[in-house]
Amino acid sequence: MANTHHLTGTGPHKVIALHGWFGDQHAFTPVEAMLTGSEFSYAFMDYRGYGGMKDVAGAFTMDEIAADTLALADALGWREFSLIGHSMGGMAIQRVLTRAPSRVKKLVAITPVPASGSPFDDAGWALFSGAAENPANRYAIIDFTTGNRLAPTWINQMVANSIASSTKNAFAAYLVAWAKTDFSAEVKGLPHPVHVIVGEHDQAITQDAMKATYLAWYPNATLEIMKNAGHVPMHETPVALATSIEKFLRA
Repeated sequence: MANTHHLTGTGPHKVIALHGWFGDQHAFTPVEAMLTGSEFSYAFMDYRGYGGMKDVAGAFTMDEIAADTLALADALGWREFSLIGHSMGGMAIQRVLTRAPSRVKKLVAITPVPASGSPFDDAGWALFSGAAENPANRYAIIDFTTGNRLAPTWINQMVANSIASSTKNAFAAYLVAWAKTDFSAEVKGLPHPVHVIVGEHDQAITQDAMKATYLAWYPNATLEIMKNAGHVPMHETPVALATSIEKFLRA
């Protein structure tokens, strides 16, 4: 059975969107109303342990997300498709690409984790690894990655949504998956068009990090710095993000 998901649009260009560590299939909700349904069909999927899949057992790995994404595409009858991934989902779409390169058209990587994972110092690992149990850690992570500039009410809402949308076990396991997995050798030189979007206020996923990874590995990669956004441009700048995504997918 395909992972829980929802669809928007009926257009011929098929697109699967994969959410980040703090989200579920509804992570892109602010953007969805801005999308062009006559040109694109979008599928927004839950991972195991998230959203409608909270009670589904899993290994909670990048390989599992990739396999579930391909299973969803098969269930929808989508032979070819593009991919959108946010943060952890940015790593996951690359795993899908390595598993089925002939089926993937384009990738949009939004404030994405590279295929090499994410290095942490001891303090950083303590903060992130404690986030499964401690809401204050989640608050600090969201606040830091959006530039310590956004309303506390919004950050608290993001924390509450993340707690409600995932199990603690899955949340903890996926941290290891996106931080410690490294399949970068498998993506180097792949010719697929990749559009990387980073927020100007993101203090974790920076343009320098993207230049050293995505732009160094993918010969057809482009980088966009999104103004007035941090790590969550779907909420911070939804109109600009939707415009950027579809401009790239149309090109």
